[in-house]
Amino acid sequence: MPEKKDAQSKPVKEKAPAKAKPAEEKTEKQAEAPVKAEKSAEVKAEAPVKEEKPAEDKPVKKAAKPEIRVPRLKRRYREEAAPALMKKFGYKSSMEVPRLEKVVVNVGCGDARDNAKALEAVVKDITTITGQKAVITKARKSVANFKLREGMPVGVKVTLRSNMMWEFLDRLLNVALPRVRDFRGISSNAFDGRGNYALGLKEQLVFPEIDYDKIEKIRGMDIAICTTAKTDEEARELLTYLGAPFITN
Repeated sequence: MPEKKDAQSKPVKEKAPAKAKPAEEKTEKQAEAPVKAEKSAEVKAEAPVKEEKPAEDKPVKKAAKPEIRVPRLKRRYREEAAPALMKKFGYKSSMEVPRLEKVVVNVGCGDARDNAKALEAVVKDITTITGQKAVITKARKSVANFKLREGMPVGVKVTLRSNMMWEFLDRLLNVALPRVRDFRGISSNAFDGRGNYALGLKEQLVFPEIDYDKIEKIRGMDIAICTTAKTDEEARELLTYLGAPFITN
């Protein structure tokens, strides 16, 4: 007998492969992409910008000021010398009390006209002793007997004021003078009548800052202590309270 065909079984059709889209469609989509990006950027630009709140001012911490060291001799003048002078001479105001104005250190160098290096050595020594750059002094007049012409360098000087003055005077009175050979004190008759005192040293080696092996020549120096005192008596008392070792007659 002939086999019966299954009515329900139908031949299955194979699906046709998907056709590739033309390249034109891709290019259109790629062209649309930047347009959309531009529109989104325009929308963002149109959106209101949020105002930034100003930053609150924070308190700035001030740096601590470095403490200014007061020289020892200056402190002694304020605490001891000034009250004692005011009491002894009966000043009505503290501004009348005599005080130090300046200290001038001068070194003559007559051989500087023949030897330029000698002047450089003197400048170096005085700068080392005082802690301040020395100034070269020049002749004001021409003197034929000394073979000296106007403007020729003849020495070195330094003018000390403020704390530099107090520091130098402290080292002079308490360190340098006691190192002078056979030292007995300084003369009390070296005042000029207007409250200023002059002192001479024979060598710069009395200051510990100078090395004996490095100096070119032993030289002396003149030291002038200028005060605001009106009389020699007031200036003498001022220097005595500061520790000046005057010779007692």
